[in-house]
Amino acid sequence: MQGLLAVFFGFGVWNWFILAVLLFVLEFMLPGVHFLWFGAAAVVVGMLALATGLSWPYQVIAFGIIAVLTVFAVRRYVRPDVSKSDLPDLNERAQQYIGRSLVVAEAIANGRGKVRVGDTFWQAEGPDVPAGTRVKVTGARGTVLLVVAEHATA
Repeated sequence: MQGLLAVFFGFGVWNWFILAVLLFVLEFMLPGVHFLWFGAAAVVVGMLALATGLSWPYQVIAFGIIAVLTVFAVRRYVRPDVSKSDLPDLNERAQQYIGRSLVVAEAIANGRGKVRVGDTFWQAEGPDVPAGTRVKVTGARGTVLLVVAEHATA
Protein backbone atom coordinates (compact mmCIF):
# COMPACT_ATOMS: atom_id res chain seq x y z
CA MET A 1 0.00 0.00 0.00
CA GLN A 2 2.86 2.35 0.85
CA GLY A 3 4.41 1.69 -2.57
CA LEU A 4 1.13 2.47 -4.37
CA LEU A 5 0.77 5.78 -2.53
CA ALA A 6 4.38 6.65 -3.33
CA VAL A 7 3.72 6.06 -7.03
CA PHE A 8 0.51 8.08 -6.85
CA PHE A 9 2.17 11.06 -5.16
CA GLY A 10 5.23 10.68 -7.37
CA PHE A 11 3.23 11.85 -10.40
CA GLY A 12 2.15 14.99 -8.55
CA VAL A 13 0.12 17.39 -10.66
CA TRP A 14 0.13 14.97 -13.61
CA ASN A 15 -2.34 12.76 -11.75
CA TRP A 16 -5.07 15.20 -12.83
CA PHE A 17 -4.14 14.90 -16.49
CA ILE A 18 -4.00 11.10 -16.21
CA LEU A 19 -7.43 11.15 -14.54
CA ALA A 20 -8.72 13.41 -17.33
CA VAL A 21 -7.51 10.99 -20.01
CA LEU A 22 -9.12 8.05 -18.19
CA LEU A 23 -12.40 9.95 -17.90
CA PHE A 24 -12.31 10.91 -21.59
CA VAL A 25 -11.70 7.26 -22.51
CA LEU A 26 -14.67 6.23 -20.35
CA GLU A 27 -16.76 8.90 -22.09
CA PHE A 28 -15.75 7.44 -25.43
CA MET A 29 -16.61 3.87 -24.40
CA LEU A 30 -19.90 4.44 -22.56
CA PRO A 31 -23.04 6.02 -24.03
CA GLY A 32 -24.17 9.41 -22.85
CA VAL A 33 -22.30 12.52 -21.85
CA HIS A 34 -21.39 11.83 -18.24
CA PHE A 35 -17.63 11.68 -17.82
CA LEU A 36 -16.77 14.52 -20.19
CA TRP A 37 -17.46 17.26 -17.64
CA PHE A 38 -15.48 15.52 -14.91
CA GLY A 39 -12.60 15.09 -17.35
CA ALA A 40 -12.76 18.79 -18.21
CA ALA A 41 -12.72 19.61 -14.49
CA ALA A 42 -9.64 17.40 -14.04
CA VAL A 43 -7.86 19.26 -16.86
CA VAL A 44 -8.72 22.63 -15.31
CA VAL A 45 -7.50 21.51 -11.87
CA GLY A 46 -4.31 20.13 -13.43
CA MET A 47 -3.60 23.44 -15.16
CA LEU A 48 -4.49 25.34 -11.98
CA ALA A 49 -2.17 23.15 -9.92
CA LEU A 50 0.66 23.58 -12.44
CA ALA A 51 0.23 27.36 -12.43
CA THR A 52 -0.24 27.93 -8.69
CA GLY A 53 1.22 24.92 -6.89
CA LEU A 54 -1.94 24.21 -4.86
CA SER A 55 -1.63 21.48 -2.25
CA TRP A 56 -3.55 18.20 -2.68
CA PRO A 57 -6.48 18.95 -0.38
CA TYR A 58 -7.20 22.19 -2.21
CA GLN A 59 -6.86 20.46 -5.59
CA VAL A 60 -9.48 17.90 -4.58
CA ILE A 61 -11.82 20.63 -3.34
CA ALA A 62 -11.28 22.60 -6.56
CA PHE A 63 -12.01 19.47 -8.60
CA GLY A 64 -15.29 18.90 -6.77
CA ILE A 65 -16.39 22.51 -7.17
CA ILE A 66 -15.42 22.76 -10.84
CA ALA A 67 -17.03 19.39 -11.66
CA VAL A 68 -20.33 20.40 -10.05
CA LEU A 69 -20.26 23.83 -11.73
CA THR A 70 -19.60 22.36 -15.18
CA VAL A 71 -22.41 19.83 -14.80
CA PHE A 72 -24.92 22.51 -13.78
CA ALA A 73 -23.72 24.94 -16.46
CA VAL A 74 -24.09 22.33 -19.16
CA ARG A 75 -27.51 21.26 -17.89
CA ARG A 76 -28.66 24.87 -18.01
CA TYR A 77 -27.35 25.84 -21.44
CA VAL A 78 -27.42 22.59 -23.42
CA ARG A 79 -30.92 21.22 -22.97
CA PRO A 80 -32.70 19.65 -25.94
CA ASP A 81 -35.81 21.78 -25.39
CA VAL A 82 -33.73 24.99 -25.42
CA SER A 83 -31.70 24.30 -28.55
CA LYS A 84 -33.37 25.32 -31.79
CA SER A 85 -33.05 23.17 -34.87
CA ASP A 86 -33.31 24.18 -38.50
CA LEU A 87 -35.05 20.81 -39.06
CA PRO A 88 -37.40 20.40 -36.07
CA ASP A 89 -39.35 17.51 -37.67
CA LEU A 90 -36.28 15.56 -38.74
CA ASN A 91 -37.11 12.46 -36.71
CA GLU A 92 -40.88 12.84 -37.03
CA ARG A 93 -41.32 11.87 -40.64
CA ALA A 94 -45.12 12.02 -40.67
CA GLN A 95 -45.05 15.64 -39.45
CA GLN A 96 -43.05 16.59 -42.56
CA TYR A 97 -45.98 15.66 -44.80
CA ILE A 98 -48.54 17.99 -43.20
CA GLY A 99 -49.90 20.31 -45.85
CA ARG A 100 -48.85 18.10 -48.78
CA SER A 101 -51.22 16.90 -51.43
CA LEU A 102 -51.13 13.13 -51.98
CA VAL A 103 -52.98 10.50 -53.98
CA VAL A 104 -55.01 7.74 -52.30
CA ALA A 105 -53.48 4.38 -53.24
CA GLU A 106 -56.01 2.13 -51.46
CA ALA A 107 -59.50 3.51 -51.01
CA ILE A 108 -60.21 5.01 -47.62
CA ALA A 109 -63.11 2.96 -46.31
CA ASN A 110 -64.47 3.09 -42.78
CA GLY A 111 -61.99 5.88 -42.12
CA ARG A 112 -58.82 3.87 -42.99
CA GLY A 113 -56.82 3.46 -46.17
CA LYS A 114 -53.42 4.10 -47.73
CA VAL A 115 -51.86 7.04 -49.52
CA ARG A 116 -48.78 7.09 -51.72
CA VAL A 117 -45.85 9.24 -50.60
CA GLY A 118 -43.09 8.97 -53.19
CA ASP A 119 -42.41 5.25 -53.50
CA THR A 120 -43.92 4.39 -50.11
CA PHE A 121 -47.42 3.68 -48.88
CA TRP A 122 -48.59 5.26 -45.62
CA GLN A 123 -51.64 4.43 -43.53
CA ALA A 124 -54.21 7.21 -43.71
CA GLU A 125 -57.31 8.15 -41.77
CA GLY A 126 -60.03 10.42 -43.03
CA PRO A 127 -63.35 10.55 -44.82
CA ASP A 128 -64.17 7.69 -47.19
CA VAL A 129 -62.81 8.39 -50.69
CA PRO A 130 -62.00 6.12 -53.65
CA ALA A 131 -58.48 5.26 -54.82
CA GLY A 132 -56.95 7.91 -57.06
CA THR A 133 -58.53 10.83 -55.18
CA ARG A 134 -56.23 13.69 -54.20
CA VAL A 135 -56.16 14.33 -50.47
CA LYS A 136 -54.39 16.85 -48.29
CA VAL A 137 -52.53 15.85 -45.13
CA THR A 138 -53.86 17.83 -42.17
CA GLY A 139 -52.05 16.08 -39.34
CA ALA A 140 -50.42 12.90 -38.14
CA ARG A 141 -50.97 10.44 -35.31
CA GLY A 142 -47.82 8.40 -34.97
CA THR A 143 -47.23 6.91 -38.41
CA VAL A 144 -50.80 7.42 -39.60
CA LEU A 145 -51.48 10.46 -41.77
CA LEU A 146 -54.74 12.33 -41.16
CA VAL A 147 -56.19 13.45 -44.49
CA VAL A 148 -59.17 15.23 -46.00
CA ALA A 149 -60.34 15.26 -49.59
CA GLU A 150 -58.56 18.09 -51.36
CA HIS A 151 -61.76 19.73 -52.63
CA ALA A 152 -62.98 19.84 -49.00
CA THR A 153 -60.02 22.00 -47.90
CA ALA A 154 -60.64 24.82 -50.40
